[in-house]
Amino acid sequence: MNQLKSREPGPDAATAALPGTLTEPLRAELIAFRRDLHMHPELGKQEFRTTAALKTRLEAAGLRPRVLPGGTGLMCDIGTWDRVRPMLAIRADLDALPIPDTKTVPYRSTEPGRAHACGHDVHTTAALGAGLVLAELDRQGRLPAAVRLVFQPAEEVLPGGAADAIAAGVLDGVGRIIAVHCDPKVDAGKIGLRPGPITSACDRLEITLDGPGGHTARPHLTTDLVTAAARIATDVPAVLARRIDARSGLSVTWGRIEAGHAPNVIPQHAELSGTVRCLDLPAWREAPDMVHAAIDEIATLHRAKSTVDYVRGVPPVVNDPVITELLRDAMSARRGPYAIEDTEQSLGGEDFSWYLEHVPGAMARLGVRTPGDTRVRDLHAGDFDVDERAIGVAVEMFTAAALLDAAPQR
Repeated sequence: MNQLKSREPGPDAATAALPGTLTEPLRAELIAFRRDLHMHPELGKQEFRTTAALKTRLEAAGLRPRVLPGGTGLMCDIGTWDRVRPMLAIRADLDALPIPDTKTVPYRSTEPGRAHACGHDVHTTAALGAGLVLAELDRQGRLPAAVRLVFQPAEEVLPGGAADAIAAGVLDGVGRIIAVHCDPKVDAGKIGLRPGPITSACDRLEITLDGPGGHTARPHLTTDLVTAAARIATDVPAVLARRIDARSGLSVTWGRIEAGHAPNVIPQHAELSGTVRCLDLPAWREAPDMVHAAIDEIATLHRAKSTVDYVRGVPPVVNDPVITELLRDAMSARRGPYAIEDTEQSLGGEDFSWYLEHVPGAMARLGVRTPGDTRVRDLHAGDFDVDERAIGVAVEMFTAAALLDAAPQR
């Protein structure tokens, strides 16, 4: 498959000779590798086949990957760390989503009810490709500093597999970390960058309501749990909107409400599930207490007993400005500055944020939309797919970032 070309001028002469470009045979191999992962998606902490495939390919390249505790995910160092300058880490995530694949393509998921609908197969393949290119440079004596690959399980499972990976030591000796996330709103051949917050905090909220139940003819003699659940669903977001700075972007959205089994019976039990998202760290830290208080007030007003399970998820991904510029320089070196777009902060959550609690880093949005394609293929949808030329773009950016990060002038 031909490499995408920018319509604008390419890299300048000072960086055009940067080594580590992707060969066509490796490009084809990586597309095949991604399609194999796409056909065999695995859920969080179940990525045994994916882990084994990565381990086999990295070992074939002469590397020594280490599987993380639990048997899924792995880390792999390329080059020899001098124990003076901390390493740059390239992070990818492995897991798929529990939704059906609705596409009609040869590489459609063979696992019922599972799909790589968030592009983690692309992230994984890109990090693998970068590792293979950097390993070849190391064999040639052209890799100036060691680089670590981190293949993390369970990104989709709150609070995310990043915390387990960190506990397993993936950041030991690491001083900076980079990653990409597929973006179907950006054309393949480009990336989106933003210093500062690029994603939002995301927590999970589970509420149970209980009451004595009764006959719908006499709601005044009991606790009307259906009305209580409905009021919580509508009033909690409204109450919070008046108790926290609107600029924080705090949002409570419900994904599930269940109550009752018969039209003339007031139930004894109701449940609500949803997410709490916000744009900044101060709001995220205040959110649990404020959400609890709002729920308790409304439940008490309707004489319902409430139990709240507030599950901490992930803080916002806050891109370090210096590392963001490193990614900008890397993409400019490979494809020119016109391959870079400014991007917005989203309300999506990403557990890459946990790494940034320990070391500076940055995540780029990787364009995966075929230029000119007007179809909407959003993340977490069964028909999500990518322009596979994006894999090579990510590989090129990762490898250039590793080389530029180790350059003496940085």
